Amino acid sequence: MVLFMTQHPSNSLRSSVLCCFLIFATAPACGWSEPAPAAVAAFNSYISTVEARLDQQHRAHNGFIAPVTSDAQSEARLRQGELIIEQITPSTTADLPGAMLYHWRGTAFAPGAKAADFERLMKNFDAYPQIYSPQVLQSKILSQQGEIFKVMMRVRQKHVITVVMDTAYDVTFARLDSLHGYSISRSTQITEIDSPGTRHERALTSSEEHGFLWRLNTYWSYEERDGGLYMQIESVSLTRSVPTGLGWAIGPFVESVPRESLEFTLRTTCNALRK
Repeated sequence: MVLFMTQHPSNSLRSSVLCCFLIFATAPACGWSEPAPAAVAAFNSYISTVEARLDQQHRAHNGFIAPVTSDAQSEARLRQGELIIEQITPSTTADLPGAMLYHWRGTAFAPGAKAADFERLMKNFDAYPQIYSPQVLQSKILSQQGEIFKVMMRVRQKHVITVVMDTAYDVTFARLDSLHGYSISRSTQITEIDSPGTRHERALTSSEEHGFLWRLNTYWSYEERDGGLYMQIESVSLTRSVPTGLGWAIGPFVESVPRESLEFTLRTTCNALRK
């Protein structure tokens, strides 16, 4: 799964973004706390298309990892340690009623790693606070039936303000064979936490939340060959849209968050496999 995090804006925009972001974060949540039914329907429709394509992709060795770019040297770049990050959100889903949808794909190569190494790492949810620090604060398995897990994680986003969320996921692992595997992670609940780690800690009600993250689905595909492991991660997220009048400052920043989050998760996973 992708660990939703934030990054700092450029110094030239810091003061303006600070002011606007605080307005965005502290504005009354009424009307923004939950996505509109039309936005949810559009997200679910898009997810169905993505999962149908991945289901077809995972049925054969050829094309198990989606082509990353039209660059014929992409695999050589990956084996040299480069991460290749692509935005594949179609323009038809960019503007939803009160919401924004993002779809990013990242691909990497971990030399010497095996498919079994990746599976052990990803199923070791109890170790996520160590592996994916400082974004993951807590992680635990709620239940397991074979290769299907229900998982709860507390994650932290930090920018001008710090946002802590309790997130629940249904995670499924599957294999084509010993060298090819994939996982599907679908968010089932995302709750914003007020005053985390203090005696005043509490979960915000649906009418109090700010809509920083409404949905997050993550899809891993991995293939063992060329003396290592090719890994590809796709994330599809749904968030609150930027209020009218603040897009000039917050828009470019908010749009960068899903990409930076995916890159962090992919790079950290590569580093963990190398260890």
